[in-house]
Amino acid sequence: MSRLVEELSFRPLARADLPTLHRWMERPHVAEWWSSPGTLGDLEDDYLPSIEGTDSTQAFIASLNHEALGFIQVYVVAGSGDGWWESEDDPGARGIDQFIADPNRLGQGMGTAMIARFVARLFSDPAVSKVQADPHPANSRAIRCYLKAGFVPVGEVVTPDGPALLMRCERPTLR
Repeated sequence: MSRLVEELSFRPLARADLPTLHRWMERPHVAEWWSSPGTLGDLEDDYLPSIEGTDSTQAFIASLNHEALGFIQVYVVAGSGDGWWESEDDPGARGIDQFIADPNRLGQGMGTAMIARFVARLFSDPAVSKVQADPHPANSRAIRCYLKAGFVPVGEVVTPDGPALLMRCERPTLR
């Protein structure tokens, strides 16, 4: 395992993180691919259920050497509702979304390392069968990142947020 991956850590998103998360989501390199959070109050409405443990989505701040690097969230795919993944019935399927907060840290392998480390963490739970991501088909940086982290393209799909390239990483098999 690379040194970079060893230095990565994840902690649950806290209420005190929301103003920072809001600022991050307004940065052009993030806003280009993420829906606008609107106001800080809107963001609180979206993430307080996760923070309080009343939502199946779990959100995290990723850190490198104890310095905030980015954001990552995981959710149960089956039954996620609102028009998302209605044909998925595997209770072990998880979906992830993520971004690197600082545009000066892009293109350095940190996103790939963050995703690979987080997916390994998810697969430490024997109930998790696969992890999926859904970058926009034009988001070539994210697609390359997911490919390097072991995801394979499944095909283009239409989501409630628009077109996406569905990508999956299956649980590694023991040999």
